[in-house]
Amino acid sequence: MKISSYSLSLLLCFSVSIYAVSGLSSDGTTLLSLMTHWTSIPPSMKSSWNASDSTPCSWVGVQCDSNHHRSHFVVSLNLSGFQILGRLVPEIAELTQLKSIDFSNNGFTGSIPSQLGNCSLIEYLELSQNSFTGDIPESFGNLLNLRFINLYSNFMKGSIPESLFRIPHLDTVWLDVNELNGSIPLNVGNMSEISSLWLYGNQLSGTIPFSIGNCTKLVELYLNDNRFVGDLPESLNNLEELMYLDVSNNSLEGTIQLGLGNFKQMDTLVLSFNYFSSGIPPGLGNCSSLTQLAAVRCRLTGPIPPSLGQLTQLTLLYLCENRLSGRIPPELGNLKSLNDLQLYDNQLEGEIPIELGLLSELQNLFLFTNHLDGEIPISIWKIQSLENFYVYDNNLSGELPPEIAELKHLKNISLFDNHFSGVIPQSLGMNCNLTLVDFTNNSFVGEIPPNLCFNKQLRELMLGVNRLEGSIPSDVGTCSTLTRLILKQNSLTGVVPEFLKNPNLLFMDLSNNRLTGPIPSSLVNLTNVTYIGLAMNRLTGLICGS
Repeated sequence: MKISSYSLSLLLCFSVSIYAVSGLSSDGTTLLSLMTHWTSIPPSMKSSWNASDSTPCSWVGVQCDSNHHRSHFVVSLNLSGFQILGRLVPEIAELTQLKSIDFSNNGFTGSIPSQLGNCSLIEYLELSQNSFTGDIPESFGNLLNLRFINLYSNFMKGSIPESLFRIPHLDTVWLDVNELNGSIPLNVGNMSEISSLWLYGNQLSGTIPFSIGNCTKLVELYLNDNRFVGDLPESLNNLEELMYLDVSNNSLEGTIQLGLGNFKQMDTLVLSFNYFSSGIPPGLGNCSSLTQLAAVRCRLTGPIPPSLGQLTQLTLLYLCENRLSGRIPPELGNLKSLNDLQLYDNQLEGEIPIELGLLSELQNLFLFTNHLDGEIPISIWKIQSLENFYVYDNNLSGELPPEIAELKHLKNISLFDNHFSGVIPQSLGMNCNLTLVDFTNNSFVGEIPPNLCFNKQLRELMLGVNRLEGSIPSDVGTCSTLTRLILKQNSLTGVVPEFLKNPNLLFMDLSNNRLTGPIPSSLVNLTNVTYIGLAMNRLTGLICGS
């Protein structure tokens, strides 16, 4: 029988190809098979993953077991951030010696193959930031050596398999930002080695299991942004190593019973956006390492416990949008590390404690929408780090001292809807980068300070409904950053300044004053403005433009 030269060439090419692949180890062949299901791979992989090699041990992203020079088993795959597109197929289970997989930050789609649970030596499984769908495989419970699993930011559905929480040495479980539902398996308390459990950003429901208090090595517990109901289990007080607890954005209710145990390591506690029907537990004052405490919109009632003044490491305290009552405890002045204090939208009353002036690191002080009265202590105006000061919608009174003009970091100050009086210090704005000044609806007198826009950062100037006199400073007309100007209902006189460099101005209301003279022709240059109020003055002319 004769063989044509063309057929012979095909046979030789086929033989060479088989020889090349047959010289490659079985793990290498498996990797090439996996790659055929990937529609996009980086050039470095294309050039490195070569069928003519005898082993894959020098391929990019591949590591072999150094103890098996002859067998060339693949023990680690690190393809993180390779921008791979495609599916992960069951053949991956043929890599029987795998201990570590990192496929994070790629474009894998489809379900995670259940056969992956046959890779019984896996210790590290990193599949985050892909587009995996489907359930978490029940077979993962067979990965008895697993210590770390990260499925963050995928589209996983279904419930958390109980089998996952039977793995004896599991240390880190990150299943956050998926579409998981159902409840936390009750056997979560069996995970005696777990230190980090991130389940936030799912659709998990039911109650938080009491057994979670058995996870005594827990350091991080993130359950926020789910649909949990019921009480916070008192057993959380058993977690003496816990540093980070976030249960915000759920439907939790009942009494907060935290701080009863030894929360000495607690660094961050976030309880916000729930339906608790209790006060702030005084025992939280025992959490001596706490640096951040946030309980926003939790329906908290009663007073702020003076014991919170024991949290000397605290940098952030958010107790806003609740139903807290009583006075602001002067003990908060002991929080020397505090840089952000937000107690707004409560029912707090009485005077602002002079002791708050001891908070030398404070940057943000938000006390608005309460029932506070009296004068602002002079000590507050001496906090040189102060950047944002909001006390509007209270019953505060008194005059602004010259010290306010020495706050070099002040950016935003809002005092509207109070009973302040006296003259606004004329040097205000000279030493700081003001962006918002809102003194609306008070009883200020005298003239508008001439240099509020001295450093060209001012965006909103609102001094309406006061008793201000004198002319509008020319500085206002040349403030190029200004977006909102409200000076209505004062006793301002003189002419309206020229507005030649105000491309950002959106809203201007100068109505109900005693302004005179012609309406400036430059107002036509305010091309982005949506409202100009000049009524109830003594102005002449029209605003004309094309």
